[in-house]
Amino acid sequence: MEPTIRLANHEVTNQPPAIGDRDLLAGDPALRCHGEGADAAAFAQALGRAEVAEWGREANRRLPELRLFDAGGRRLDEVAFTDAYHRLMALGLGAGYASGPWTGGSHLTHAAQVYLMSQVEPGACCPMTMTYAAVPALRAAAPDLARDWVPKLTAAAYDPAVAPLSQKRGATLGMAMTEKQGGSDLRTNATRAERADGHWRLTGHKWFCSAPMSDGFLTLAQTGAGLTCFLVPRWLEGGTRNAIHLQRLKDKLGNRANASAEIEYHGAVAFLVGEEGRGIPAILRMVHHTRLDTAMAPAGLMRAALDHLAHWVLHRSAFQRRLADQPLMRALLADLALDWEGATALGLHVARAFDDPARAPFARVAVALAKFLNNKLAPRVIVEAMEGLGGMGYVEDTALPMLYREAPLNGIWEGSGNVICLDILRTLAKEPGAGAQLQADLDAAKGASRAYDAALETHRARWPGLPPEAEARWFAERTALLLTASVLLRAAPAPVGDAFAATRLAGERGHLAGSHALAHPQPLLERIGPAFR
Repeated sequence: MEPTIRLANHEVTNQPPAIGDRDLLAGDPALRCHGEGADAAAFAQALGRAEVAEWGREANRRLPELRLFDAGGRRLDEVAFTDAYHRLMALGLGAGYASGPWTGGSHLTHAAQVYLMSQVEPGACCPMTMTYAAVPALRAAAPDLARDWVPKLTAAAYDPAVAPLSQKRGATLGMAMTEKQGGSDLRTNATRAERADGHWRLTGHKWFCSAPMSDGFLTLAQTGAGLTCFLVPRWLEGGTRNAIHLQRLKDKLGNRANASAEIEYHGAVAFLVGEEGRGIPAILRMVHHTRLDTAMAPAGLMRAALDHLAHWVLHRSAFQRRLADQPLMRALLADLALDWEGATALGLHVARAFDDPARAPFARVAVALAKFLNNKLAPRVIVEAMEGLGGMGYVEDTALPMLYREAPLNGIWEGSGNVICLDILRTLAKEPGAGAQLQADLDAAKGASRAYDAALETHRARWPGLPPEAEARWFAERTALLLTASVLLRAAPAPVGDAFAATRLAGERGHLAGSHALAHPQPLLERIGPAFR
């Protein structure tokens, strides 16, 4: 039944209708173009339901609750979530978000699912992303553990029961690496691992434990041989709780539907992953795959913000003209559309490289480039969309405040900006194949745009080799922009690639969103959705 528009003393007019049910794939030309071959249609339809959007709002209103003890004072160390959060987890895991690439699917489909899920409720992505990324780490470094854990991690089933692994239909795996004294400098970790009673037992703390209700965590601890990777189960097969004590939940800016915690190990049982003293290489296999998701999620956040802005301007008028018909608004929308489609195209291009073993060196450097650039663009796009709605964009009745709070997250997790830029330099220095494959990918678009060719020549003249460390951010930004332009020039409609090269590489613009001189924004607006045709 429609809401009442004739109120006691006025009539409600010039307000956009509720968005309602929609198909997140059918209405997204960029995803269909750059994600061709991804098996994401059913997931896109499910996530587009108005009911699922309401689940996301509920999960962000009713936050996770820490339950340290029961009524009798016995330790629980549990986190309680709203039913909406559990439904979102079941939807994502059931669609193969965590399992697909390991059970016959593709990383391309997985990346498309990250992009889609991030538009509706990004908090639930965190535990699913870590579960997805833990599989290759276990398979490579701990095949004995993998035999028990991987079938449950890839079961495409959500089972939140407090029970040991053998009694679960499906399982999730989190990560607990950083400590108070070191943060990203993992070699300063002080947590100890010692042999006792035939087991490794951990004693120490972790300053940031993502998704503390996971069935286990990959973590780092010091042995006599140095920093070592371990799997720490939450629940032991004998029916007891492992000695992992939750201290408090983080009061985060965003990602609030998902819990993050500070924890302590008090002789917690752990299982060795890889060789003693080789903990960082073992866990970096997991980090490499989580970075794909942190590169793809900001594109989804940008898409959601742009979608809400488009719905507003298509149904809202000011000064006797529809907002969508006003030249300055069209200029802004076209500019934001370039940032969003560029991020989407780059992320999905990198995902295709994850699916091709021969392109593994390229994937290692390209995922870092995509993570760096896409996460620098997301806050700008989202705040412009928020401003485009005016006061309504600042109100929790819309999704914009949630998207705004989420915008910085993926740029911080799995390596903040400076760490990522240094990783890019390190990869190019230590993995010769990465540099060669990156240059070949850039060369593949030569001849498609004069602006691109000139920018690529300038880039190579400025940095014939690796830049000094102080120029790493500049180098990463320009390289990522060139790589994005290369993908768009090869795969997107010509007006998109040409406009990106002109405004991002040739300097035909100001510093702020919408400050450009594109004479024909219409092709870019049509990339936002069919309503602009």
